[in-house]
Formats: sequence, structure tokens, C-alpha cells
Amino acid sequence: MLCALAAVFTCSAAAAPAPRQTERSKQKVLAEKTRAGIQQKLAELKREVSKTESEREDAADTLAESEEAISNANRVLRELAGEQSETNATVAELAAAQQRLADTIASQKQQLARLLREQYVAGNEDRIKLLLSGDNPNRINRDLQLMAYVSKAQAKLLGSLHGNLAAVASNRDKAENAREELDEIAQEEREQKAVLEKEKARRAALLGTLSNRLAEQRKEIGGLERDEQRMAGLVDKLSKLIKEQAEAAAAEQRRQEALAAAHAKAAEQARLLAEAKKAERRAERERERERERERLAREAAKKPPKLDPRTGAKIPPVPVPVPLPMDPIDDEPPVAAQTPEPKPEATPPRKPDIALAPAMPEGAFASLRGKLRAPVAGKLAARFGAKRGSGPSWKGMFIKAAEGSEVRAVAGGRVVFARWMRGFGNLILVDHGSEYLSIYGNNQALLKREGDAVKGGDPIASAGNTGGNEESGLYFEIRHKGAAVDPALWVNF
Repeated sequence: MLCALAAVFTCSAAAAPAPRQTERSKQKVLAEKTRAGIQQKLAELKREVSKTESEREDAADTLAESEEAISNANRVLRELAGEQSETNATVAELAAAQQRLADTIASQKQQLARLLREQYVAGNEDRIKLLLSGDNPNRINRDLQLMAYVSKAQAKLLGSLHGNLAAVASNRDKAENAREELDEIAQEEREQKAVLEKEKARRAALLGTLSNRLAEQRKEIGGLERDEQRMAGLVDKLSKLIKEQAEAAAAEQRRQEALAAAHAKAAEQARLLAEAKKAERRAERERERERERERLAREAAKKPPKLDPRTGAKIPPVPVPVPLPMDPIDDEPPVAAQTPEPKPEATPPRKPDIALAPAMPEGAFASLRGKLRAPVAGKLAARFGAKRGSGPSWKGMFIKAAEGSEVRAVAGGRVVFARWMRGFGNLILVDHGSEYLSIYGNNQALLKREGDAVKGGDPIASAGNTGGNEESGLYFEIRHKGAAVDPALWVNF
């Protein structure tokens, strides 16, 4: 015990750890791999929509690359700010925990030092010496109990101290990881800010050279009609993809439920079989006992009867009890039910990609009719159904808003499209289930990624004038089963 106690005070410092990959980096790599499948599908979907158009050049396409880059940089900067805030809070929590552990360890070391000192002063009297001392037995017994109590207290204190020392090491590793993550975030923020400034300057230069062409193309009736056809094609293809994903999600749920039911059934069958075998073993043991009783009875009948020496009368034989050993069956520990091992499949089924499955229950969005809040604070500049000059009527609404104003999801759902598209700039679509979609166009930046679940009121974008739009604001639509509906019937502007 003394050696163990002393070892606590002589621990050497650990060597400096080698550079390592932070948990944040690992999670980012995993997240990118998870998104890769659905991003590829949506990129193919966008290409299919573009194939139906003429190859006529659009001036706004020249802005696409810089507007997408600005959107991505703004989204990443927002995500980094959130990560930085969370990591700073984690660092503060770890520092407070480290201080509490340090105070506890200091107190425990003081207790151990006192115990060592008292044990040294007492002469370290051991149990054997005490037993052989020839002292009063009652005193020896009392001293032995006291020594046992002290030993247990020392062992408990030592164990607690070792645990706290391990916690300090773990806490130190977590704090170091958090500091490395903060360094990563700071570096990424510097890089993204540089990208943002570069792309803003590039876009401003392009707008200066394209302003006349953009103004002319905004007046073209054919261009407006092509924009509407493009949106209709996108919504149609997305609806099919969402339906496939929802069916895949439902099929996966049914598969999991069937698998759970099969496991439960197999476990119940194994339990019943075990109980039946146990009952059979008990019955067989009882039959063995009965046979043993009969054998003993036969042997007793063959022996000559005993006579009472006083009266000469026969003494009736006393039944010989059958030995009843402990029944091992009753004392057997419960055995876990053995479920049959599933046969390995030649080609295991691929887990379906359900990143676009609806995040809102069926019928939930319909119940919000007339209760939704406006997606952005601003002035209503164009209403559903109004004529667009001499061109087609508006399929949605345009809300004038300052550049950078927060655009919020009108209800809960899942982001099913978030990228640049001709005629609508940086565009984001949210699926609300039951074939309802809300559409947000001309954004400066898209703050959510495809596959992200959102709640009503969550910031999903910032208003802008991308896609060649003249004014800053938000183009907003609601569609049901592919058809545009009047947002004024749903949203309180």
C-alpha cells in the first residue's frame, strides 16, 4: 500500500504528443462523404433540366461562378462562426472542469500525505504482528477491524485519485484538440474572407460590363417563359426524386421493423425451447427419484423384519428417504436466448440514400395555411398572378429587401435543392411533405446544404440580386403537386 501511495507523487510528465488530425476534421470528411451521393444526383438532375433549353447564351450565366462562390463563402463563414462559438464554449467548460479536478486532486494528495505520515508514525504495525502479540483478544479484534477500515479507506482514496489523474489527462487532450480546432477555424475564416472579397470584386467588374445586356434580356418575353419552364422542369424532376427517396425511407423503415420483429420472434422461440428443455429435465429427475424409491422399497421388503425385544412384535420398516441432492436445474443462471445466426447474403443490400426524404409529417404543412410568417422582412413588389409587363404572369412573389437580409424557412422541412440556376440565381427549395415545396430565389448566399432538415423560422439564405436580377430582394413561391399556388393564401405579409 505504501509503495502504491508513494507512486502517486512520483509520476513523470508525459512526452509531447505528435501532431494529429482533430475530431472536427474527421467529422467534416465524414459529412462530405455522406453528402456526396445526393449532391451527384442533384447535379445530374440540374444538367437534365438544362438539356431541355436552347443553347442560347444568357448574360447572367457569366455571373454564375462568382455568385456561387460568394454564396459558398458566406455559408462557410456563417458555419465557421457557429463552430467557433461552440468550440469557445467547450474550451471554457474544459478549463472550469480542469480547475475543479486540480482542486480535488490537491485535496486528495493532502489526505494521502497525512495517511502516509500517520502510518509511518504508528510504526506500520501489520496484522501478523498484532495476532502474535498475545494481547487481549477483544483489543486485537478491534484493532484488526480498524486496520481493515483504514486499508479500505486508503484503497478507495487511491483509486479515486488515480481516476481523477486519468480524467485530467483526458481533459487535457480534449482541451488541446479544441484549441487546434480553433486554429483550424481561424485559418479557414481567413481563407474564406479572402475568397469572398475576391469574388465580390470579380462580380462587380462583370456587372459593370454586362449591365446593358442584362437589362435587355430582362425585357425579353421568351427569356421569362424559359425561366418558368426551367422551374417547372426542376420541380417535376425533384418531386419524382423526393418520392423515390420517401419510398426508400419507408422501405428501410419496414425492413428494420421486420428485422426487429424477426429477432424478437426468434428470441421468444429460444426462450420457450429453453423452458421446455428445463421442464423435461425436471420431469426426468423426478422419474429417477421415483425409480430410486421403488428400488429401496424392494430391498427393504427382502430384509427380515426386526422384532421389538420387549414384546417380540414386528417393528414396521421405516421408509428410507431418497437422497434429494440440490437440483442443478433450479440453480442454473438464466441463459440468454440464442437466436439463429442469419445466413450471410451473397451481396448485402445497399442502404438507400434517403437524404431527401421529408422531414415533416404528412398533412402538417397543410394545417399551416394562412398562418405562415413572411420569409424575409421587406416590401412586396410583385404579387402572384400579376402580369410581368407584356410577358407571363408571376408564379410567385417578389419581396424587395436589403442585400444580406436573413431569409427564413416559412415552415419545417428538408432542403432538397440549394445551388445556382439560370433565371433565379442562388436558389433554395424546401420540401414540406405532402408534395408541398417552398421556393426562395435571387439569394446572395445559401446558408443550408441539400439534405439539411430545417425548422420554421430557421435562416436558410440571405437576400440578394443574383441571377441577373435588377433589385435586391427575394423571389418566393409555394408549389403543391408541381403547380404554383398563391403565397398570400398561406403567408401573412
